[in-house]
Amino acid sequence: MVSWNFPYPSQRMPVCARNAVATSQPLAAQAGLQMLYRGGNAVDAALAAAIALTVVEPTGNGIGGDAFALLWDGNALHGLNSSGRSPRAWNRERFAESSAMPSGGWDTVTVPGAVAAWAELSRRHGRLAFPELFAPAIEYARNGFPVAPITARRWRESTALYPPGSEIRRVFFPGDRAPRPGEIFRCPDQAATLAAIAESGGEDFYRGEIARRIAACAAAEGGALTVEDLSSHRAEWVEPLAVDFRGVRLHEIPPNGQGIAALIALGILERIPFERHPVDSPDSLHLQIEAMKAAFEDLFREVADIDHMRVRPETLLDPGRLAARAAAIRPDRTAPASPAATPAGGTVTLAAADAEGRMVSFIQSNYTGFGAGIVVPGTGIALHNRARGFVLEAGHPNCVDGGKRPFHTILPGFVTREGRPLLAFGLMGAHMQPQGHVQMMARIFAYGQNPQAALDAPRWHVSADGGVQLEAGTPAGVVEELRRRGHRVEEVASRDLFGGGQMILRLEDGYAAASDPRKDGQAVGF
Repeated sequence: MVSWNFPYPSQRMPVCARNAVATSQPLAAQAGLQMLYRGGNAVDAALAAAIALTVVEPTGNGIGGDAFALLWDGNALHGLNSSGRSPRAWNRERFAESSAMPSGGWDTVTVPGAVAAWAELSRRHGRLAFPELFAPAIEYARNGFPVAPITARRWRESTALYPPGSEIRRVFFPGDRAPRPGEIFRCPDQAATLAAIAESGGEDFYRGEIARRIAACAAAEGGALTVEDLSSHRAEWVEPLAVDFRGVRLHEIPPNGQGIAALIALGILERIPFERHPVDSPDSLHLQIEAMKAAFEDLFREVADIDHMRVRPETLLDPGRLAARAAAIRPDRTAPASPAATPAGGTVTLAAADAEGRMVSFIQSNYTGFGAGIVVPGTGIALHNRARGFVLEAGHPNCVDGGKRPFHTILPGFVTREGRPLLAFGLMGAHMQPQGHVQMMARIFAYGQNPQAALDAPRWHVSADGGVQLEAGTPAGVVEELRRRGHRVEEVASRDLFGGGQMILRLEDGYAAASDPRKDGQAVGF
C-alpha cells in the first residue's frame, strides 16, 4: 500500500511492531510502553503517555489543559471532546473595552478538561487501574528528569513572558531561568497533584481540594472561575464527522474543534486529481493550498461551540457544496483569502495501538506554551488560555459568552478503510493542524508515502492573511512558480511553524509507528 523509500533527510526511522506508541517526548513514549508491557491496552498506553507529557513537556500541555481523543475499541470508532466551557459569570460586556480577546490571564481561562478525559477513557476503555497510569509521571515530577533539547529551547524562549516573582516563575523557572538541555527538572507540586488525581479518579480536580484551590486563586486574582464551573464539566462522547478520500475515510471530532477544516479541504481534493502531478511539485502544492484556503473561509466564518453554530456541520460537508468549491479552484491562479486570527500553539499529540486491534489518537494542549501564565499556588497546575479562541464580534457564533466552549484548535485524526481501523495520527501546531492532516492524507493515500516519509517531508502553511510559508527543503523552483500564480510566498528556515506529528499505521500484521523529527519525540513498540 505504501512505499518504503525515504526520500527526505531525517533523523528517524519507523518502528514496526505489534504494539506501538508514538509521542513528542521519548520519556512519555516509554511511559506508554510500560503500560503495554504490564498487560495494559492501547488506551492505558495513551493515557500514561499523556499524563507523563504534562510533566516532561510542559511547554505544550499540562494538567490544566484540554483534551480530545479518537478511539477504535476493537469494534467501533468513538470520539471524545473534553474541552471546557467558559465561566458562567462571563458575558460579552466583560470584554466591552477590549478590541480582541486577551492573550493571557484569568480572562483566558476556561474549565480544563484533560483530567476528565483521562478518567473517562480509563473508566470506559482502560484495562489497568487508574492510579497505575500515573506512576511514570509522578516519578518524573518527584525525582526529576533530563529535559529534552527542543523542549528546553521552547522553555527558554518563553521565559520573558512571565514576570519575576510570579508562581509560574517559581515553579517552572527554578533559579529564575529555564532548564537547559539534559538538566534535571523536578516539580514536587505536580507530583502531589497527580497523586491526588490518581487516588480520586479525577474527582479531586473538579469537586475536591484541587478544585477549591483553583477557585480560590481565581477569586483572589480577579478571575470568575468557580467550583461550580469546575464541577459541572463532563467529557462528552461525540459522533465523529468524516469524508471519503482516495478509498479511505478520514474522521475528525465535530465542532467546537477545527477538524472539519481538514474534512472540507479533503472533500474538495477528492474531486481534483492533484496526484497526477509529482508529490512536491508546485502544481500539486497549489491545488492543496487552494483547497485549504477555501476550507478556512468556512471554518473562521461558521465554526464555534456546536450549540451556537448557525449551520449544522454536515452542511459544510455537503457533496454539492464541496463539488462547487472544487470547480472554483483555478489550476493557474490563486484566489483571494479571508483574513483570520492565527495564534501560536502549544500542544502535544500522540498515538497508541495494541496487538488486539485497539488504536488511539489523543491530543491535549495548554494552547500557547505554558498557557495563561497562571500557576495555581502549591499545585504545579499551569492553566491553559483556551478562551483566547473566542472572538469579540457581536453576532458571530464564536463570540465570547458564559458557559460556552470556545473555538478549539486541537484535533486528533483517525482513518478507516471499509469500516476497519487504518491510521491513528495527529499533527500539533495551532492552525497548522488541519493543514497538517491534509498534507499527511495526501502524502500517504494519494502518493503512497509511508508515515515516516510523510512526516519528514517539507511542509507548507497558509497564514492568517492568506500568505504561504514554505519550509526549508521545499524543492527549488516551487517558490517562484507559486509566486507566478499569485501566492505571497515566504521561505521559512525555522521548523517551529510547521508543527509536529505522530502516526501509527496498521499493517497486515502489526503497525508502523512514526514520530516527527521536528519534536523531541520517539516511536516505540514490541
